[in-house]
Amino acid sequence: QLQLVESGGGLVQPGGSLRLSCVTSRFTLDYYALAWFRQAPGKEREGVSCISSDDGSTDYVDSVKGRFTISRDFAKNTVYLQMTSLKPEDTGVYYCAAENRFRYCQLASSEYDYWGQGTQVTVSS
Repeated sequence: QLQLVESGGGLVQPGGSLRLSCVTSRFTLDYYALAWFRQAPGKEREGVSCISSDDGSTDYVDSVKGRFTISRDFAKNTVYLQMTSLKPEDTGVYYCAAENRFRYCQLASSEYDYWGQGTQVTVSS
């Protein structure tokens, strides 16, 4: 059973930073594309960032480019989302997702079959 366990969410002021973690298995890290999604109340789930398994190429939604960074740590079997210059509109539940049906990662939630439980991020003064 593929497991994805997120952590690192919390309350932060605008302009602050947070680092989200998604712990999984080495097998998942090696062979699955991994992505971060977020969902704000009353809104659809949105793809934030993803990283491909083969070459580690990454993609970001335009609204977070230059502020968020996705990375992998093979020693810790963890995918991170470093978030800086946070804005109130970044508020939501952040989910880690995995899929191995495509070579390059996607930012469409419908493409992913495996999901973590989510971690809440609240950006507010």
